[in-house]
Amino acid sequence: MHSKILILDFGSQVTQLIARRVREAGVFSEVYPYDVSDEFVRNYGASGVILSGGPNSVTDGDTPRAPQAVFELGVPVFGICYGMQTMAEQLGGKVEMGKVREFGYAEVRARGHTALLKDISDFVTPDSHAMLKVWMSHGDKVNAMPPGFKLMASTPNCPIAGMADDERRFYAVQFHPEVTHTVQGEAILTRFVIDICGCKPDWNMPDYIAEAVESIRKQVGSDEVILGLSGGVDSSVAAALIHRAIGDQLTCVFVDHGLLRLDEGKMVMEMFAQNLGVKVIHVDATAQFMGHLAGVTDPEAKRKIIGREFVEVFQAESAKLQNAKWLAQGTIYPDVIESAGKGKNAAHTIKSHHNVGGLPETLNLQLLEPLRELFKDEVRKLGVALGLPHAMVYRHPFPGPGLGVRILGEVKKEFADLLRRADAIFIEELRNTKDDQDETWYDKTSQAFAVFLPVKSVGVMGDGRTYEYVVALRAVQTQDFMTAHWAHLPHELLGRVSNRIINEVRGINRVVYDISGKPPATIEWE
Repeated sequence: MHSKILILDFGSQVTQLIARRVREAGVFSEVYPYDVSDEFVRNYGASGVILSGGPNSVTDGDTPRAPQAVFELGVPVFGICYGMQTMAEQLGGKVEMGKVREFGYAEVRARGHTALLKDISDFVTPDSHAMLKVWMSHGDKVNAMPPGFKLMASTPNCPIAGMADDERRFYAVQFHPEVTHTVQGEAILTRFVIDICGCKPDWNMPDYIAEAVESIRKQVGSDEVILGLSGGVDSSVAAALIHRAIGDQLTCVFVDHGLLRLDEGKMVMEMFAQNLGVKVIHVDATAQFMGHLAGVTDPEAKRKIIGREFVEVFQAESAKLQNAKWLAQGTIYPDVIESAGKGKNAAHTIKSHHNVGGLPETLNLQLLEPLRELFKDEVRKLGVALGLPHAMVYRHPFPGPGLGVRILGEVKKEFADLLRRADAIFIEELRNTKDDQDETWYDKTSQAFAVFLPVKSVGVMGDGRTYEYVVALRAVQTQDFMTAHWAHLPHELLGRVSNRIINEVRGINRVVYDISGKPPATIEWE
């Protein structure tokens, strides 16, 4: 059995990062809403508990509190931001609304006399004070520590920026160690889960294969499984893993909804059917999807239509497979967290996920989700460990609804044809262009794609005027996809891409480049 860290989510937009950082330290962790029961907390088997940040104020009346059992388990507890404030409030301290709010970069004096921060710092002041470079995001602050706690960190605006009770192994900080802006954040979280909680760093993907294969075999038995293969990383790794477990009991249905990347269908069939020996049924459902998308412009409506039609196709195909009892999906852990909500006062779900829940009872299939516990970076590592090509596993993310959310407004086949050709040119040039360190710009960017804009602009080609469509190029760099910077691509590269798209894709006469960060923009346009 793996050691487990229980993370209770109070609604922060970056709670997922806590779980990822813990797992990067080699320790399994899961996120649950803050309002789970005391019984759940007692029975979970946690080696430690982390209380996340959140948007509420502890000083308001009916705001979230941690289950009391958290502080009675006898295991270490780590409160972050709001988690620190509710810990203080629940254990006898006091919290007040701050006169000065702190958002963004801050330098915190780290008092290294506690087990959590001992020998961890970024620099030392002339007065011999150890300092941490951190990311703050709070208005309220603790102004009186609970009995048994001592000061662990401070800033001029937040005299109690960290507190610790080494005897009970309770620790709390006002800053966010889970974000990359906190330079020593990884070291602090690793210190907590490995040294203080005593967890073994035994969570890794090569070893996980044997566990997952055993679990799939136990769950499925001799039944047959049908899997919707999209060509994306998640469904591809799920297919490879399930095939490793049950072989010919798996049949993949590859649905071409007319919104895939250029030549994706051919690539998927070659890799799975020819190279891996997986049974794959290729369904060309372009007409079905396009028919239902006609006239629809709302992004959420488009997502739901595409998700619904996937289920329709599976229903039709599964009816032909009399022994199929399971529908496998490439659902991953961030999908589960976003779709589950985060307690009564949750952070808002940003968008729906077409592959989480919502299966009609008429499908008569049980759900098999072998990647449900894994983050994206873990899925990629698992794919490589299963023998999938590195270039496929480390492709940029591609949305489940495909080009349906990269065509603004109504989705038409002619728009999809134009967009996939423009997108292919952009990706080809990124792969073929290297920087001074001999790294391709495709590898230097985290996600890059073209977006079709349903507007026409005037152009001049030769002696004639044109009135054709516009595409926008989007390329971002990010470590966690929670925040992102637009990629500063070389002007020569952008110029080459623009020239090729306008010359080679008839129907497009203007190319623009998106220089918005996240926030305020999102990475995808819809």
